[in-house]
Amino acid sequence: MSRAKTVVSVRTMQRKFLGAAVAGSLAILAACGEKQEETAEVVRPVLFVTAQAESSQQMGFAGSVEPQYSTDLAFRVLGRLIQRNVDIGDMVEKGQVVAMIDPAQLDQNLQAAKADMASAEAQYANAQATEDRQLRLLATRSISQALYDNAKQARDTAAAGLEKAKAALRKAEDERGFAQLKPDFSGVVSAVNVEVGQVVSAGQSIVTVARPDVREAVVDVPDNIAEDVKSGDRFIIFLQADPVVQTEGHVREIAPQADSATRLRRVKITLDEAPEAFRLGTTITALRSDGNHQEQISLPLSALLEQDGKTYVWIADAQSQTVRRQPVEVVRRTGQDFIVQGVEAGQHIVSAGVNSLRDGQKVKLPQGEK
Repeated sequence: MSRAKTVVSVRTMQRKFLGAAVAGSLAILAACGEKQEETAEVVRPVLFVTAQAESSQQMGFAGSVEPQYSTDLAFRVLGRLIQRNVDIGDMVEKGQVVAMIDPAQLDQNLQAAKADMASAEAQYANAQATEDRQLRLLATRSISQALYDNAKQARDTAAAGLEKAKAALRKAEDERGFAQLKPDFSGVVSAVNVEVGQVVSAGQSIVTVARPDVREAVVDVPDNIAEDVKSGDRFIIFLQADPVVQTEGHVREIAPQADSATRLRRVKITLDEAPEAFRLGTTITALRSDGNHQEQISLPLSALLEQDGKTYVWIADAQSQTVRRQPVEVVRRTGQDFIVQGVEAGQHIVSAGVNSLRDGQKVKLPQGEK
C-alpha cells in the first residue's frame, strides 16, 4: 500500500513539473512576441503638401495727395477778426496779409507806450542834469558826498525806467504788427477756420497754408503688410481717375502702430517728381515698385511646428519614406497660411500631426505620391 502511494505521488509530481514547464515555455513565447511587437516600428501614414513657388502679388493701396509741409496760421494776440483776404484754394505769397484783427486796442497800447517813453526820457534828462550839477558842487566842496550820492542814485533809477519804457514800446509796436497775419512761406490755403466778426484768442488757428511744391501720397496699409514696408521703399503712384498719369516715390514715414478700429497703419510716401495733375487732395493708388516680386512659398499653418521659440516644418522624403525636421523662417502669416523661407520648391511638407513626429521616423505617403 505504501508503494502504490509512492508511485502515485511521483506521477503527480511529474505532471506538475510538465505543466510548469509548458506554462514557462508559453510565457517565454508570449514575452518574445511582445518584444517583437515593441521593437517593430510603426509606419505612420502622413498627409503632406508639395511646396510650390509663387510670384508675390502686387497690392495697391488707395490714398490721397497731401502736402508734406503745412502750417496753421494764428494771431499772437486776442482780437476781433475784421478782415480775411483769402479762401480755400487761394495761392498766397510769403509776407502777404491774409487776415487782420481790429487794431484799435493795440493802437491805444502803442500810444500809451510812447507816452511812457517820453515821460521816462524827461525824467532821465532831469536826473542826469541834477547829477551833473551836484558833481560840480561836490568838486568845490559846496555840498556833502551824501547829497551827490542821492543825485547819482536818482539818475540811475531814471535810466532804468527809461530802459523799461523802451522795452514796453518795442512790445507795443510788435503787438501792433501782430494785428496782421502773414505766412512765412508761399503756398496754398488748404483750410479756413474762422469768419469775419469772430473774436479769436491768441494761438487759435485762422487759416492753414500748405506748400504745394513738396507733396506726398498718404495711404493706409493693413498692419500685417505694413510690417514688410520699410523707410525708403519705392512705390509707383498713379491717379485713380487716369492711371496713365503716374510717378514714383519713396516711403518717408510709417505709423508706429495700427489704428485700434481699422487695424491699418498710415504710410507717407514722398513724391519724387509729381506731375501737375497730382494736385492736393487727388485720389491715388500706390503700388510697390522695389522689385519685391520674388518667388515665395506659402504653406498651411497646420504644417508649422513651433518649439522653444523656433519654427520648423517636417519634410517627407519619398525615397526613404522618412521625415526630417527643417528649421525655417516665417516671413508673414496671412489668415490660414504663412509665407516661409528655408524650404525649396517641390519638397513634400507634412501638413498634419506635426507635434507627434520625430526625426527619421518611418512614414507612409499616400499612394501615387512620389
